[in-house]
Amino acid sequence: MTTRSYNVKGMHCASCSAIVTKKLSKVEGVHQVNVNLATEKATLEFDGNALTLEALNEVVNKYGYFLEVEPSPAALRAAAPDSTRKREEKERELHTQLRKVQFALPVALVVFLLMMWDIGSMVFHALPHLPISMEPLNILLLLVSTWMVFRTGAPFLHGIVMFFRSGAASMDTLIGIGTVTAWLYSALITLIPAVKAFLHAPDSTYFDVTIVVIGFVLLGKYLEARSKMKTGEAIEKLMGLQAKTALVERGGKEVTIPVEEVKSGDLVMVKPGEKLPVDGTITAGYSSIDESMVTGEAIPVDKKAGDKVIGGTINRQGAFTFTASNVGPESVLARIIKMVEEAQGSKAPIQHIADKVAGIFVPVVLLLAALTVIIWLTVGSSYLGFSSALSYAVMGLVGILVIACPCALGLATPTAIIVGIGKGAEYGILIRNAESLEKLSSVDTVVFDKTGTITTGKPRVSDIIILDNESSTTSLLQLAASVEKQSEHPLAQAIVDAAIKQGVTLDAITDFKTLEGIGVSACINQRPVSVRKPVESEKKGAELQHLQQEGKTVVIIEENGISRGLIALSDTVKEEAKEAVAALHRKGIKVIMLTGDNLMAATSMAKQVGIDEVIADVLPHQKAIKIRELQATGKTVVMAGDGINDAPALAQADVGIAMATGTDVAIESAGITLLKGDLNKVAQAITLSRATMRVIRQNLFWAFIYNIIGIPLAAGALFPIWGIFLNPVFSGLAMAGSSVSVVSNSLRLKRKKL
Repeated sequence: MTTRSYNVKGMHCASCSAIVTKKLSKVEGVHQVNVNLATEKATLEFDGNALTLEALNEVVNKYGYFLEVEPSPAALRAAAPDSTRKREEKERELHTQLRKVQFALPVALVVFLLMMWDIGSMVFHALPHLPISMEPLNILLLLVSTWMVFRTGAPFLHGIVMFFRSGAASMDTLIGIGTVTAWLYSALITLIPAVKAFLHAPDSTYFDVTIVVIGFVLLGKYLEARSKMKTGEAIEKLMGLQAKTALVERGGKEVTIPVEEVKSGDLVMVKPGEKLPVDGTITAGYSSIDESMVTGEAIPVDKKAGDKVIGGTINRQGAFTFTASNVGPESVLARIIKMVEEAQGSKAPIQHIADKVAGIFVPVVLLLAALTVIIWLTVGSSYLGFSSALSYAVMGLVGILVIACPCALGLATPTAIIVGIGKGAEYGILIRNAESLEKLSSVDTVVFDKTGTITTGKPRVSDIIILDNESSTTSLLQLAASVEKQSEHPLAQAIVDAAIKQGVTLDAITDFKTLEGIGVSACINQRPVSVRKPVESEKKGAELQHLQQEGKTVVIIEENGISRGLIALSDTVKEEAKEAVAALHRKGIKVIMLTGDNLMAATSMAKQVGIDEVIADVLPHQKAIKIRELQATGKTVVMAGDGINDAPALAQADVGIAMATGTDVAIESAGITLLKGDLNKVAQAITLSRATMRVIRQNLFWAFIYNIIGIPLAAGALFPIWGIFLNPVFSGLAMAGSSVSVVSNSLRLKRKKL
């Protein structure tokens, strides 16, 4: 199965995306189509590589749409990043729209004021009538409206043409039919008096309605497009983190080259204040590096030879050289950008409701408009007479077609998803897809792996117990660390680190030996010293039993065959673990620890951080089974882990959260990745998810309510009761406001504190 993304040109509303989805889905070999209005992308899953761009465009071109292959950022990096290029295109389109608005809006406002003056003079007798006779005013409005309809409103006419040519209707079709109908009716009764006499039509014309509606709709489109550009700022910020050039060693010389020309294995030089161009490992020098773009932490991190560095981070002080490793699309920053882009283009399950409605929305609106005309001309004529009924029929037709805007419906979900996922990226919460974001909002149970998730995954010395009357904790640590300094075992390194931290001087040793499965030994000043596991008979000691019950690993330090003392080592709980668990409890979420450790050790660890329940002694392949059992009880489960053994459980959970400090397998199995592995971000991710879903539901509610209330009002539902008829001008204002309000509501997420 092949997946490929294309940029889609020509989409303006939810009906457009529904048309593209429907037509591409019918192409042979295509299994799944995801068209996103907000990102203007189409992602296709299909068999093999036989599907060509030409074949796809042959399908959609006839409906007024155009596909182009989405260039890779690496291919365009020398000139401009993909997102920068798209922004430039959008800015050009926005500028074109602005020029139209700059002409249409002042004209529309003048005409709108004249309309309000005319209406006001009929209601308030103190207000004088317009100082212009209707006949010359109609001729002037005819000329202006003709320009507005056939020049400024040309895209709406194109929508009508596409509808009659292919049967596919969009928002442009609705606006086009409505304004052309009003213009045509008004032009006929103005230019051909015989038509006016035949229809017994009143003197009223709708040139003003045509002008004002087109002006307000164009303003709404412009404001909507400008607002939509703000939703993609997260990607732009990430792209802006990339360095443009790199100083590398080539042929024994230092040369500055474009960052896309850096190869794996190149020696790269970095000076203070510079951005790191690519990922790599320091070979010489030291520095303090600002990694906030990856971790969200403002405090710079000290780096030395052997430490890994990440492209896009900032060298605050010191100069160093590093060997490039991950370059281009393989770098950490490039993968983050790609992940955020893909997530922003994905669809949440809740959006399928809007997609289904959008697919039938325009045909239903056209049918309602036709029924409105029929009812006014039949039922209305019997009460009001044909000429009055005809006038209301025209107003009802135009009002319905103008007010029934599917844009708000189509933008309700994707704009919130884009802003929400972008907000998460700023906090170091990388969300793989919109489905994970939606599911996270309903979570009631969070399951944590222990090692590497609740704990740092790095052992440290926790206890030093003296067993004789001659030793001290310092001398005991000195003996153990002196022997262990030549061992590569993680426990040995922990003992050595503890000695160095306490300023203990290590002794010279001879005759170092590794005792397979037991420990190590060496001679210090010709005295044999060993650091080993306790034998079975020693495990009965009270001190040893107590330490092991707490889940600690214990070694015995022996000198000249005499046991001098015990050193206990344990994994350390992450500093933020207790706070993170408390934050989840405040959200009403149950927290469970799932681990392969023994129950006693796991329970001791769980008590330290306030975890509700412990599931221990679980083998790696059993973790997914335990998650499934929790789900079977009706729980919505989040699994957070970092190891290869966590991958099946991460995939099984409703939402898998991987620590970026963990393995690639775990990260690939998860729907969400937390940079730096900060547990506090689990609660932040849930806060973000709930806020995003709340905004989506608000958007959908108002989009549906807007149409449910607006269409009957535009049709004249209140006229029989109170004699009120919604002027199509106000329909245009409402339509413009609906899309802008939805996008603006989504943009509120940018200010959300997590």
